[in-house]
Amino acid sequence: MSITAVRTRRISAPLHTPFVTALRRATAVETLLVEVVDADGRSGFGEAPQVWAVTGASLAGSQACVEEMMTPLLLGRDPDDLAARCRDVARAVVGNEAAKMAVEIALHDLAARRLDIPLVRLLGGTNLTVPTDVTLSAGEAGALAVTAKQRLAEGFTVLKLKVGTDAAGDLARVRAVCDALEPGLKLRLDANQGWTPRDALTIVNRIAALELPVELVEQPVARHDLDGLAWVTARADLPIMADESVFGVRDLVEVIRRRAADLVNVKLAKSGGLTTARTLLELATAHGLGTCVGSMMEGPVGIGAAASLVAAHPTTVVSDLDAAWWLAESPVTGGIRYEGATVVLPDAPGLGVSLPGTAD
Repeated sequence: MSITAVRTRRISAPLHTPFVTALRRATAVETLLVEVVDADGRSGFGEAPQVWAVTGASLAGSQACVEEMMTPLLLGRDPDDLAARCRDVARAVVGNEAAKMAVEIALHDLAARRLDIPLVRLLGGTNLTVPTDVTLSAGEAGALAVTAKQRLAEGFTVLKLKVGTDAAGDLARVRAVCDALEPGLKLRLDANQGWTPRDALTIVNRIAALELPVELVEQPVARHDLDGLAWVTARADLPIMADESVFGVRDLVEVIRRRAADLVNVKLAKSGGLTTARTLLELATAHGLGTCVGSMMEGPVGIGAAASLVAAHPTTVVSDLDAAWWLAESPVTGGIRYEGATVVLPDAPGLGVSLPGTAD
């Protein structure tokens, strides 16, 4: 048995609501869908989200990487030798984590389909449900409070507020959302690198002093400022989570060495796929760091893979898997669905997705 084809498709799928952070404003999921086909005609799917402001990945770049560099390494090879195929992908090029992610997910999806099992079982788990938070886009205090109440009414119990666009007004935004929370519900903050270390410490400790129900603060300072991140973490009265500061294993080792964070947010689009992401979760756990699996505004394919990973390797805090929830309409048939704050994985081979107009 061998891999007979690798295909790519660019997809632009509109969001029902704009997604706004300190780094960008998105109105659609822009992603590259990758399909790996075996000699029996089975297909495995993966995706590479375009995230200029975080990973630097573009659709054109990921497509060129897959077609020119990775496809020749896969054609004619055995898809059941999954570890070897994933090593080939990891070594094919420097960087290009999104392209690696797409091909690696597609290989895992295909391997699970060939065994006629859901991807979560291939990863070592059986659970088909995973809780998720939901993001509140950056905005003004009054509007955020209204949106928070809407999300709570939709069944979400953990809200993630995007801050970092305006340090002077962030505390007011946090207080407005906290006023909308019911007892026992949680709010986490994500500054997306938007604060200076001093602003971060001032805001975080003010929030703690006010005893607002904030669970943690994510990536308060610039990605490469590990000294600043460590300085904030050592002095903050709330847990600090690293996100953009950790792409791969070397990054996490440095964060651990410097004690620069209390938790880490692992994302497939940063790490290059399921293999490295699992290693990051295990490494963080071994060194006492909390864990979360996040997303980069990918669609049901990428979120399905990330949720399968969490179902097999549970994180210490509720993961951040709402990206596909923002879609006005799914670009694929089948796959995950959302029931309130729960991502429901399909009880079907692989990721359970197919392209519109084709059989599962």
